[in-house]
Amino acid sequence: MTHKNLIISLILFLVGTAFVLQEDDQSDQNASQVESTEPSTVSIIRVEGTIGPTSTQYIERGLQKSIEAGDEALIIELDTPGGLLDSTQDIVQILLGSSHPTVVYVSPQGANAGSAGTFITLAAHIAAMAPATNIGAASPVAMGGGEMDTVMQKKIFSYSESYIETIAEQRDRNVEWAKSAVRDGASISSREALEIDVIDIIATDIFDLLDQIDGLEIEGKTLNTRNASQNRIPQTLAEIFFSFILRPEVMLILTLVAIYGIIGEVTNPGGIIPGVAGVIALILLLYGVAAMPINMAGFLLIGLAIILFVAEAITPAFGLLITGGAVAFFLGALMLFQDLPEEMQISVYWLIPATLLTAGFFAWIVTYGIKSLFAPVRSGLESTIGRTAEVTDAILPHQPGKVFFGGEYWTAESEHTFNEGDKVEIVEYKGLRVIVKPITEKTETKDATEGSIK
Repeated sequence: MTHKNLIISLILFLVGTAFVLQEDDQSDQNASQVESTEPSTVSIIRVEGTIGPTSTQYIERGLQKSIEAGDEALIIELDTPGGLLDSTQDIVQILLGSSHPTVVYVSPQGANAGSAGTFITLAAHIAAMAPATNIGAASPVAMGGGEMDTVMQKKIFSYSESYIETIAEQRDRNVEWAKSAVRDGASISSREALEIDVIDIIATDIFDLLDQIDGLEIEGKTLNTRNASQNRIPQTLAEIFFSFILRPEVMLILTLVAIYGIIGEVTNPGGIIPGVAGVIALILLLYGVAAMPINMAGFLLIGLAIILFVAEAITPAFGLLITGGAVAFFLGALMLFQDLPEEMQISVYWLIPATLLTAGFFAWIVTYGIKSLFAPVRSGLESTIGRTAEVTDAILPHQPGKVFFGGEYWTAESEHTFNEGDKVEIVEYKGLRVIVKPITEKTETKDATEGSIK
Protein backbone atom coordinates (compact mmCIF):
# COMPACT_ATOMS: atom_id res chain seq x y z
CA MET A 1 0.00 0.00 0.00
CA THR A 2 2.82 2.37 0.70
CA HIS A 3 4.33 1.90 -2.72
CA LYS A 4 0.92 2.32 -4.38
CA ASN A 5 0.27 5.55 -2.50
CA LEU A 6 3.72 6.84 -3.45
CA ILE A 7 3.16 6.10 -7.13
CA ILE A 8 -0.30 7.65 -7.09
CA SER A 9 1.06 10.77 -5.38
CA LEU A 10 3.86 11.04 -7.93
CA ILE A 11 1.38 10.72 -10.81
CA LEU A 12 -0.87 13.40 -9.30
CA PHE A 13 2.14 15.69 -8.81
CA LEU A 14 3.22 15.30 -12.43
CA VAL A 15 -0.29 15.90 -13.74
CA GLY A 16 -0.65 19.00 -11.59
CA THR A 17 2.70 20.33 -12.69
CA ALA A 18 1.83 19.82 -16.36
CA PHE A 19 -1.48 21.61 -15.83
CA VAL A 20 0.22 24.58 -14.19
CA LEU A 21 2.80 24.83 -17.00
CA GLN A 22 0.03 24.70 -19.58
CA GLU A 23 -1.79 27.53 -17.79
CA ASP A 24 1.42 29.62 -17.75
CA ASP A 25 1.96 29.03 -21.47
CA GLN A 26 -1.62 30.02 -22.18
CA SER A 27 -1.20 33.21 -20.12
CA ASP A 28 1.99 34.10 -22.00
CA GLN A 29 0.23 33.58 -25.32
CA ASN A 30 -2.69 35.72 -24.24
CA ALA A 31 -0.32 38.46 -23.06
CA SER A 32 1.54 38.29 -26.36
CA GLN A 33 -1.73 38.56 -28.28
CA VAL A 34 -2.78 41.56 -26.20
CA GLU A 35 0.60 43.20 -26.79
CA SER A 36 0.47 42.54 -30.54
CA THR A 37 -3.00 44.05 -30.81
CA GLU A 38 -1.92 47.36 -29.28
CA PRO A 39 -2.22 50.14 -31.90
CA SER A 40 1.02 51.17 -33.58
CA THR A 41 1.83 54.38 -35.44
CA VAL A 42 4.29 55.71 -38.01
CA SER A 43 5.09 59.33 -38.84
CA ILE A 44 5.46 60.45 -42.45
CA ILE A 45 7.11 63.57 -43.85
CA ARG A 46 7.47 64.55 -47.49
CA VAL A 47 10.68 66.15 -48.77
CA GLU A 48 10.64 67.32 -52.37
CA GLY A 49 12.55 69.83 -54.42
CA THR A 50 16.14 70.88 -53.83
CA ILE A 51 17.78 69.95 -50.54
CA GLY A 52 18.66 73.00 -48.45
CA PRO A 53 18.75 74.27 -44.86
CA THR A 54 14.96 74.13 -44.48
CA SER A 55 14.98 70.46 -45.57
CA THR A 56 17.44 69.70 -42.77
CA GLN A 57 15.26 71.47 -40.20
CA TYR A 58 12.13 69.68 -41.44
CA ILE A 59 13.71 66.20 -41.26
CA GLU A 60 15.22 66.87 -37.84
CA ARG A 61 11.89 68.13 -36.50
CA GLY A 62 10.01 65.18 -38.02
CA LEU A 63 12.42 62.69 -36.44
CA GLN A 64 12.09 64.30 -33.04
CA LYS A 65 8.29 64.27 -33.21
CA SER A 66 8.32 60.62 -34.31
CA ILE A 67 10.50 59.68 -31.34
CA GLU A 68 8.27 61.60 -28.92
CA ALA A 69 5.15 59.91 -30.33
CA GLY A 70 6.69 56.44 -29.84
CA ASP A 71 6.25 55.58 -33.52
CA GLU A 72 7.41 52.34 -35.07
CA ALA A 73 9.40 54.36 -37.61
CA LEU A 74 9.76 57.68 -39.39
CA ILE A 75 9.07 57.47 -43.13
CA ILE A 76 10.58 60.13 -45.40
CA GLU A 77 8.90 60.34 -48.80
CA LEU A 78 11.62 61.73 -51.06
CA ASP A 79 11.66 63.31 -54.52
CA THR A 80 14.66 65.54 -55.22
CA PRO A 81 17.02 66.39 -58.08
CA GLY A 82 19.77 67.21 -55.57
CA GLY A 83 20.83 70.08 -53.35
CA LEU A 84 23.50 71.61 -51.17
CA LEU A 85 26.33 69.37 -49.99
CA ASP A 86 26.40 70.97 -46.53
CA SER A 87 22.69 70.33 -45.98
CA THR A 88 23.07 66.77 -47.31
CA GLN A 89 25.85 66.08 -44.83
CA ASP A 90 23.70 67.39 -41.97
CA ILE A 91 20.80 65.12 -42.95
CA VAL A 92 23.07 62.08 -43.33
CA GLN A 93 24.51 62.71 -39.84
CA ILE A 94 20.97 62.90 -38.43
CA LEU A 95 19.95 59.59 -40.04
CA LEU A 96 23.14 57.69 -39.22
CA GLY A 97 23.21 58.99 -35.66
CA SER A 98 19.63 58.03 -34.81
CA SER A 99 18.66 54.68 -33.30
CA HIS A 100 15.01 55.40 -34.15
CA PRO A 101 14.05 53.39 -37.28
CA THR A 102 14.02 55.55 -40.40
CA VAL A 103 12.71 54.71 -43.87
CA VAL A 104 13.43 56.74 -47.01
CA TYR A 105 10.80 56.01 -49.64
CA VAL A 106 11.46 57.48 -53.09
CA SER A 107 7.97 58.18 -54.39
CA PRO A 108 5.61 58.62 -56.20
CA GLN A 109 6.20 56.87 -59.50
CA GLY A 110 8.43 58.99 -61.69
CA ALA A 111 10.23 60.49 -58.67
CA ASN A 112 14.00 60.78 -58.43
CA ALA A 113 16.61 60.51 -55.68
CA GLY A 114 19.30 62.31 -57.59
CA SER A 115 22.59 63.70 -56.32
CA ALA A 116 21.96 64.61 -52.66
CA GLY A 117 18.94 62.27 -52.63
CA THR A 118 21.25 59.29 -53.23
CA PHE A 119 23.24 60.03 -50.06
CA ILE A 120 20.06 60.49 -48.02
CA THR A 121 18.43 57.28 -49.31
CA LEU A 122 21.52 55.17 -48.58
CA ALA A 123 21.77 56.62 -45.05
CA ALA A 124 18.33 55.41 -43.91
CA HIS A 125 17.81 52.17 -41.99
CA ILE A 126 15.46 51.01 -44.76
CA ALA A 127 15.76 52.24 -48.35
CA ALA A 128 12.63 51.85 -50.46
CA MET A 129 11.53 53.03 -53.88
CA ALA A 130 8.29 53.10 -55.83
CA PRO A 131 8.20 51.49 -59.28
CA ALA A 132 9.46 53.65 -62.18
CA THR A 133 11.71 55.79 -59.96
CA ASN A 134 15.44 56.47 -60.22
CA ILE A 135 18.43 56.89 -57.95
CA GLY A 136 22.00 58.02 -58.60
CA ALA A 137 23.97 60.73 -60.44
CA ALA A 138 25.65 61.76 -57.19
CA SER A 139 28.81 63.27 -58.66
CA PRO A 140 30.07 66.45 -56.96
CA VAL A 141 29.76 68.35 -60.26
CA ALA A 142 26.01 68.15 -59.85
CA MET A 143 26.17 68.92 -56.16
CA GLY A 144 28.76 71.64 -55.91
CA GLY A 145 27.99 73.93 -58.81
CA GLY A 146 30.48 76.22 -60.54
CA GLU A 147 33.67 75.32 -62.34
CA MET A 148 36.59 73.60 -60.60
CA ASP A 149 40.22 73.24 -61.51
CA THR A 150 41.71 69.76 -61.87
CA VAL A 151 43.27 69.59 -58.39
CA MET A 152 40.14 70.83 -56.62
CA GLN A 153 37.97 68.51 -58.68
CA LYS A 154 40.06 65.50 -57.67
CA LYS A 155 39.86 66.47 -54.01
CA ILE A 156 36.08 66.89 -54.07
CA PHE A 157 35.55 63.67 -56.03
CA SER A 158 37.81 61.77 -53.64
CA TYR A 159 36.02 63.12 -50.58
CA SER A 160 32.52 62.49 -51.96
CA GLU A 161 33.47 58.96 -53.05
CA SER A 162 34.87 58.03 -49.64
CA TYR A 163 31.88 59.68 -47.93
CA ILE A 164 29.26 57.70 -49.83
CA GLU A 165 31.37 54.54 -49.38
CA THR A 166 31.22 55.04 -45.61
CA ILE A 167 27.44 55.45 -45.73
CA ALA A 168 26.96 52.31 -47.84
CA GLU A 169 29.20 50.24 -45.57
CA GLN A 170 27.36 51.50 -42.48
CA ARG A 171 24.00 50.40 -43.92
CA ASP A 172 25.38 47.22 -45.59
CA ARG A 173 24.51 48.32 -49.13
CA ASN A 174 26.28 47.98 -52.48
CA VAL A 175 29.50 49.92 -51.91
CA GLU A 176 30.84 49.59 -55.47
CA TRP A 177 27.71 51.00 -57.04
CA ALA A 178 27.58 53.82 -54.47
CA LYS A 179 31.14 54.81 -55.43
CA SER A 180 30.27 54.64 -59.14
CA ALA A 181 27.31 56.98 -58.54
CA VAL A 182 29.85 59.61 -57.46
CA ARG A 183 32.76 58.69 -59.71
CA ASP A 184 30.83 58.04 -62.94
CA GLY A 185 27.49 59.69 -62.20
CA ALA A 186 25.74 56.30 -62.45
CA SER A 187 21.94 56.31 -62.25
CA ILE A 188 19.69 53.25 -62.10
CA SER A 189 16.00 52.38 -61.86
CA SER A 190 14.28 51.05 -58.78
CA ARG A 191 14.26 47.50 -60.14
CA GLU A 192 18.00 47.56 -60.83
CA ALA A 193 18.62 49.11 -57.42
CA LEU A 194 16.77 46.23 -55.73
CA GLU A 195 18.64 43.59 -57.75
CA ILE A 196 22.11 44.86 -56.80
CA ASP A 197 21.29 45.57 -53.13
CA VAL A 198 21.26 49.35 -53.33
CA ILE A 199 17.78 49.46 -51.76
CA ASP A 200 15.79 47.01 -49.67
CA ILE A 201 12.22 47.25 -50.97
CA ILE A 202 10.10 48.22 -53.96
CA ALA A 203 6.64 49.29 -52.76
CA THR A 204 3.75 50.44 -54.92
CA ASP A 205 2.36 52.76 -52.22
CA ILE A 206 2.66 53.59 -48.54
CA PHE A 207 0.36 50.73 -47.49
CA ASP A 208 2.43 48.21 -49.45
CA LEU A 209 5.54 49.67 -47.80
CA LEU A 210 4.08 49.24 -44.30
CA ASP A 211 3.17 45.63 -45.09
CA GLN A 212 6.67 44.81 -46.37
CA ILE A 213 8.62 46.33 -43.50
CA ASP A 214 6.39 44.70 -40.89
CA GLY A 215 8.41 42.27 -38.81
CA LEU A 216 11.83 43.64 -39.80
CA GLU A 217 14.27 44.12 -36.96
CA ILE A 218 15.88 47.56 -36.79
CA GLU A 219 18.28 48.56 -34.00
CA GLY A 220 17.01 45.63 -31.89
CA LYS A 221 13.36 46.59 -32.42
CA THR A 222 10.91 44.45 -34.39
CA LEU A 223 8.65 46.69 -36.48
CA ASN A 224 4.89 46.33 -36.17
CA THR A 225 3.67 48.40 -39.10
CA ARG A 226 1.12 46.32 -41.02
CA ASN A 227 -1.91 48.07 -39.54
CA ALA A 228 -0.09 51.11 -38.17
CA SER A 229 -1.85 54.46 -38.08
CA GLN A 230 -0.24 57.09 -40.32
CA ASN A 231 0.61 60.47 -38.85
CA ARG A 232 1.67 62.95 -41.53
CA ILE A 233 3.79 65.84 -40.29
CA PRO A 234 3.40 68.85 -42.63
CA GLN A 235 5.90 71.65 -42.97
CA THR A 236 5.30 74.63 -40.73
CA LEU A 237 4.45 78.03 -42.20
CA ALA A 238 7.95 79.25 -41.30
CA GLU A 239 9.60 76.30 -43.10
CA ILE A 240 7.48 76.88 -46.20
CA PHE A 241 8.21 80.63 -46.14
CA PHE A 242 11.98 80.32 -45.67
CA SER A 243 12.15 77.54 -48.24
CA PHE A 244 10.52 79.99 -50.66
CA ILE A 245 12.91 82.78 -49.63
CA LEU A 246 15.98 80.63 -50.39
CA ARG A 247 15.05 80.14 -54.04
CA PRO A 248 17.62 82.00 -56.21
CA GLU A 249 15.05 83.90 -58.26
CA VAL A 250 13.33 85.08 -55.07
CA MET A 251 16.68 86.20 -53.63
CA LEU A 252 17.32 88.14 -56.85
CA ILE A 253 13.94 89.86 -56.50
CA LEU A 254 14.73 90.68 -52.86
CA THR A 255 18.02 92.22 -54.01
CA LEU A 256 16.16 94.45 -56.47
CA VAL A 257 13.52 95.46 -53.91
CA ALA A 258 16.23 96.31 -51.36
CA ILE A 259 18.08 98.47 -53.91
CA TYR A 260 14.99 100.21 -55.27
CA GLY A 261 13.38 100.75 -51.87
CA ILE A 262 16.39 102.14 -50.00
CA ILE A 263 17.68 104.33 -52.86
CA GLY A 264 14.15 105.53 -53.56
CA GLU A 265 13.67 106.56 -49.91
CA VAL A 266 17.05 108.33 -49.79
CA THR A 267 16.42 110.31 -52.95
CA ASN A 268 12.78 111.08 -52.11
CA PRO A 269 12.51 111.29 -48.29
CA GLY A 270 9.10 110.81 -46.71
CA GLY A 271 7.82 108.05 -48.96
CA ILE A 272 8.06 105.58 -46.02
CA ILE A 273 6.70 102.59 -47.96
CA PRO A 274 9.74 102.25 -50.29
CA GLY A 275 12.13 102.54 -47.35
CA VAL A 276 10.28 100.01 -45.19
CA ALA A 277 9.98 97.55 -48.09
CA GLY A 278 13.66 97.98 -48.89
CA VAL A 279 14.79 97.35 -45.31
CA ILE A 280 12.58 94.24 -44.94
CA ALA A 281 13.89 92.88 -48.25
CA LEU A 282 17.46 93.56 -47.14
CA ILE A 283 16.96 91.66 -43.84
CA LEU A 284 15.47 88.66 -45.66
CA LEU A 285 18.30 88.81 -48.18
CA LEU A 286 20.90 88.76 -45.38
CA TYR A 287 19.17 85.68 -43.94
CA GLY A 288 19.45 83.97 -47.31
CA VAL A 289 23.11 84.96 -47.62
CA ALA A 290 23.81 83.45 -44.17
CA ALA A 291 21.99 80.21 -45.03
CA MET A 292 23.27 79.72 -48.59
CA PRO A 293 26.81 79.60 -50.01
CA ILE A 294 26.54 82.92 -51.85
CA ASN A 295 29.55 84.14 -53.85
CA MET A 296 30.71 87.40 -52.20
CA ALA A 297 32.43 88.59 -55.37
CA GLY A 298 28.97 88.78 -56.91
CA PHE A 299 27.80 91.04 -54.08
CA LEU A 300 30.79 93.33 -54.58
CA LEU A 301 30.02 93.65 -58.28
CA ILE A 302 26.39 94.51 -57.51
CA GLY A 303 27.63 97.14 -55.03
CA LEU A 304 29.91 98.57 -57.74
CA ALA A 305 26.96 98.68 -60.12
CA ILE A 306 24.95 100.78 -57.65
CA ILE A 307 27.87 103.20 -57.23
CA LEU A 308 28.15 103.60 -61.02
CA PHE A 309 24.40 104.18 -61.36
CA VAL A 310 24.39 106.89 -58.68
CA ALA A 311 27.55 108.46 -60.14
CA GLU A 312 25.80 108.72 -63.51
CA ALA A 313 22.88 110.48 -61.84
CA ILE A 314 25.12 113.05 -60.11
CA THR A 315 27.71 113.60 -62.85
CA PRO A 316 26.18 112.65 -66.19
CA ALA A 317 28.64 110.77 -68.39
CA PHE A 318 26.37 110.38 -71.43
CA GLY A 319 25.30 106.85 -70.41
CA LEU A 320 28.79 105.39 -69.98
CA LEU A 321 28.41 104.84 -66.23
CA ILE A 322 24.90 103.43 -66.68
CA THR A 323 26.23 100.95 -69.23
CA GLY A 324 29.14 99.99 -66.96
CA GLY A 325 26.74 99.59 -64.03
CA ALA A 326 24.44 97.36 -66.06
CA VAL A 327 27.36 95.09 -67.03
CA ALA A 328 28.60 94.96 -63.41
CA PHE A 329 25.08 94.16 -62.16
CA PHE A 330 24.60 91.35 -64.69
CA LEU A 331 27.96 89.73 -63.93
CA GLY A 332 27.45 90.16 -60.17
CA ALA A 333 24.01 88.53 -60.23
CA LEU A 334 25.41 85.73 -62.40
CA MET A 335 28.30 85.10 -59.98
CA LEU A 336 26.08 85.47 -56.92
CA PHE A 337 24.64 81.96 -57.24
CA GLN A 338 27.46 80.15 -59.09
CA ASP A 339 28.43 78.13 -55.98
CA LEU A 340 24.97 76.55 -55.83
CA PRO A 341 24.06 73.24 -57.53
CA GLU A 342 23.12 73.54 -61.18
CA GLU A 343 19.42 73.10 -60.49
CA MET A 344 19.54 76.02 -58.02
CA GLN A 345 21.41 78.52 -60.21
CA ILE A 346 19.60 81.57 -61.55
CA SER A 347 18.41 81.47 -65.14
CA VAL A 348 19.58 84.01 -67.73
CA TYR A 349 15.90 84.56 -68.49
CA TRP A 350 15.66 86.13 -65.03
CA LEU A 351 18.95 88.00 -65.15
CA ILE A 352 18.46 89.91 -68.41
CA PRO A 353 15.08 91.50 -67.50
CA ALA A 354 16.35 92.25 -63.98
CA THR A 355 19.44 93.99 -65.39
CA LEU A 356 17.44 96.06 -67.88
CA LEU A 357 14.89 97.00 -65.23
CA THR A 358 17.60 98.08 -62.79
CA ALA A 359 19.45 100.14 -65.42
CA GLY A 360 16.18 101.79 -66.39
CA PHE A 361 15.30 102.47 -62.76
CA PHE A 362 18.55 104.30 -62.11
CA ALA A 363 18.55 106.04 -65.49
CA TRP A 364 15.11 107.51 -64.88
CA ILE A 365 13.82 107.55 -61.30
CA VAL A 366 17.11 107.86 -59.44
CA THR A 367 18.57 110.38 -61.90
CA TYR A 368 15.66 112.76 -61.46
CA GLY A 369 15.46 112.06 -57.73
CA ILE A 370 19.11 112.93 -57.06
CA LYS A 371 19.10 115.90 -59.43
CA SER A 372 16.13 117.31 -57.55
CA LEU A 373 18.32 117.58 -54.46
CA PHE A 374 20.53 120.09 -56.31
CA ALA A 375 17.79 121.86 -58.24
CA PRO A 376 16.64 125.40 -57.29
CA VAL A 377 13.79 125.72 -54.84
CA ARG A 378 10.51 125.91 -56.68
CA SER A 379 8.06 126.51 -53.82
CA GLY A 380 7.56 129.08 -51.05
CA LEU A 381 8.96 132.62 -50.96
CA GLU A 382 12.37 131.44 -52.17
CA SER A 383 10.79 130.45 -55.47
CA THR A 384 10.04 134.15 -56.20
CA ILE A 385 13.69 135.25 -55.94
CA GLY A 386 14.72 136.59 -59.34
CA ARG A 387 11.14 137.43 -60.25
CA THR A 388 9.92 140.92 -61.30
CA ALA A 389 7.84 143.17 -59.02
CA GLU A 390 6.17 146.58 -59.65
CA VAL A 391 6.92 149.56 -57.39
CA THR A 392 3.74 151.09 -55.95
CA ASP A 393 5.38 153.52 -53.47
CA ALA A 394 8.73 155.14 -54.17
CA ILE A 395 11.79 153.46 -52.74
CA LEU A 396 14.82 155.49 -51.56
CA PRO A 397 18.21 154.18 -50.35
CA HIS A 398 17.30 154.73 -46.72
CA GLN A 399 13.51 154.81 -47.01
CA PRO A 400 11.45 151.64 -47.66
CA GLY A 401 8.69 151.68 -50.22
CA LYS A 402 6.08 149.23 -51.52
CA VAL A 403 6.11 146.66 -54.32
CA PHE A 404 3.40 144.46 -55.76
CA PHE A 405 3.81 140.88 -57.03
CA GLY A 406 1.96 137.61 -56.79
CA GLY A 407 -1.24 139.41 -55.84
CA GLU A 408 0.31 140.90 -52.67
CA TYR A 409 1.90 144.19 -51.51
CA TRP A 410 5.28 143.97 -49.78
CA THR A 411 7.49 146.48 -48.00
CA ALA A 412 10.64 146.79 -50.09
CA GLU A 413 14.17 148.09 -49.49
CA SER A 414 17.00 148.84 -51.91
CA GLU A 415 20.28 150.71 -52.30
CA HIS A 416 18.83 152.28 -55.42
CA THR A 417 16.06 154.82 -56.00
CA PHE A 418 12.85 153.66 -57.67
CA ASN A 419 9.73 155.61 -58.56
CA GLU A 420 6.17 154.43 -58.68
CA GLY A 421 5.55 152.18 -61.67
CA ASP A 422 9.18 151.05 -62.01
CA LYS A 423 9.99 147.36 -62.48
CA VAL A 424 12.42 145.79 -60.02
CA GLU A 425 13.99 142.38 -59.43
CA ILE A 426 13.53 140.52 -56.15
CA VAL A 427 16.86 139.62 -54.55
CA GLU A 428 16.12 138.21 -51.09
CA TYR A 429 13.84 138.35 -48.05
CA LYS A 430 14.57 139.80 -44.62
CA GLY A 431 11.71 138.89 -42.35
CA LEU A 432 8.62 140.58 -43.81
CA ARG A 433 10.62 142.86 -46.09
CA VAL A 434 11.83 142.15 -49.60
CA ILE A 435 15.16 143.38 -51.00
CA VAL A 436 15.05 144.53 -54.62
CA LYS A 437 17.48 145.80 -57.26
CA PRO A 438 17.27 147.18 -60.76
CA ILE A 439 15.83 144.68 -63.21
CA THR A 440 18.21 142.91 -65.60
CA GLU A 441 17.62 141.81 -69.16
CA LYS A 442 17.79 138.18 -68.07
CA THR A 443 15.02 138.69 -65.55
CA GLU A 444 12.81 140.39 -68.11
CA THR A 445 13.32 137.51 -70.51
CA LYS A 446 12.50 135.01 -67.72
CA ASP A 447 9.30 136.78 -66.78
CA ALA A 448 8.30 137.18 -70.42
CA THR A 449 8.80 133.43 -70.91
CA GLU A 450 6.82 132.54 -67.80
CA GLY A 451 4.10 134.92 -68.88
CA SER A 452 3.87 133.27 -72.27
CA ILE A 453 3.59 129.88 -70.63
CA LYS A 454 0.80 131.10 -68.41
